[in-house]
Amino acid sequence: MPSSDRVRDHAGQGATTVAAHRARRRLRADQARQLADLLRHQLLAGGFPDGTLPHETVLASDYRATRNTVRQALDLLRAEGLVDRLPGVGTVVVARKYPHGLDRLMGLAETLHEHGAVTNEVRTMGPAPAPAPVAERLRVQPGADVLYIERLRRLNGLPLSLDLTYIPLDIGTALLGADLENNDVFRLLETITGRRLGHAEITLEAVNADAHSAAVLEAPRGAAVLMLERLTHLADGRPVDLEFIRFRGDRITMSGMLHRSR
Repeated sequence: MPSSDRVRDHAGQGATTVAAHRARRRLRADQARQLADLLRHQLLAGGFPDGTLPHETVLASDYRATRNTVRQALDLLRAEGLVDRLPGVGTVVVARKYPHGLDRLMGLAETLHEHGAVTNEVRTMGPAPAPAPVAERLRVQPGADVLYIERLRRLNGLPLSLDLTYIPLDIGTALLGADLENNDVFRLLETITGRRLGHAEITLEAVNADAHSAAVLEAPRGAAVLMLERLTHLADGRPVDLEFIRFRGDRITMSGMLHRSR
């Protein structure tokens, strides 16, 4: 075989070896991500009551994975701030997320009452001209005053969400003297109007925290937060509460039950 052919054969074998190695790495990364998803669900659901994950060898056996795959999966969870490795102890749960249901119209304190006390720091509150999109959605005259409220909401003392709220002023005026520090706006709205809330339109997306939001939530600047936009109506259909809520993504999970319609 000519030397040039041998060089090409050798180069071809080398390329094949590199491609195979990359394919194995991709496969292991995929498997690690799948395992991390399963372990994340378990730890968020309280599947490790003592706060310690099983040893790597046990996890590898239980999930039919290699030790390297298990280590990669735990590294992913460590990067999310959910677990950490303590010498002489093993991998422990260091953070938890709280469940927020999306299938019922409830205030935050109502939603999380089983997990601790929700308190509200009212940062800004008062009448303000409604921006055009707010006026349209609340069905008030463009430029008309609405009640604007900005609150930092904490669960057991930890920052959880930053809520920006717009309420029609004919209803919102009665909130000016209300105890917003210890009550959900939903409950107060029902008390003020004497009517039940009916339904809400929601949009949920991930956004990067701006400098102000990050500082208030004590989160890293640019960290991803869950933005819940919610327009709530009274039972008669009148829109009464437009909210833009930024949740710390490392402290909340959104869940619900969906039914397939015919």
